[in-house]
Amino acid sequence: MPEQTSTARVTAARLWFGAIAVIVFAALVVQIVLVFTGGQDVNSTQPQGNQSLGEKFVNLFSYFTIQSNLFVLGTSTALALNIHRDGRLWRILRMDAMLGIIITGIVYDFVLAQLVHPTGWALAATIGFHYISPWATVLGWLIFGPRPRMGWKTMALAFVWPIAWLLYTFIRGAITGWYPYPFLDVDLIGFADSVRNSAVILLVAIGIAAVLVVLDKRMPALVREPVTRD
Repeated sequence: MPEQTSTARVTAARLWFGAIAVIVFAALVVQIVLVFTGGQDVNSTQPQGNQSLGEKFVNLFSYFTIQSNLFVLGTSTALALNIHRDGRLWRILRMDAMLGIIITGIVYDFVLAQLVHPTGWALAATIGFHYISPWATVLGWLIFGPRPRMGWKTMALAFVWPIAWLLYTFIRGAITGWYPYPFLDVDLIGFADSVRNSAVILLVAIGIAAVLVVLDKRMPALVREPVTRD
């Protein structure tokens, strides 16, 4: 019976993460097609009419939302194939996926949702990126784990990507005048406010990451692994 239960849990976990991967991949394909055909970029809060196709594609993959969903797509696919996957780099990528997609969900719900009004296929992509992906990922982690996978060293290294993204955003914005979000737009709100907003988001992210580490060590999970040092 324990072996059957374990097998059932593993199967359920793999199906859950596989479903997330399929949904995120479908949303990404829809969004790429929309950009290629002149449709709506569900991440954009500003007009795109004067941008070249190349600029639109670079901008698309410069959004924190898209990068977070790519982390979710990659890690969910990997978990669907091998729920017991582990390793130092894997733990960092998994935490980046969790942290990034939680920030994506929160910022979209509380800041950006009222600024964009997607319809049709753009609405479908929005639901995939901003609603299903964040909260299905969190729910899957809460239920299935696998854990323990997160520690303080992993948390510290996981912040390399968000900090690098901020630096990239400000440097590219200074060169091109394009910023992915209005609360980071130096030309719109000024450099001081942009830096302040970035600092606030980073502090929130640190708090979320710390909660993830604590919960990862203490919460039960349907897929639980032997305790190893981080």
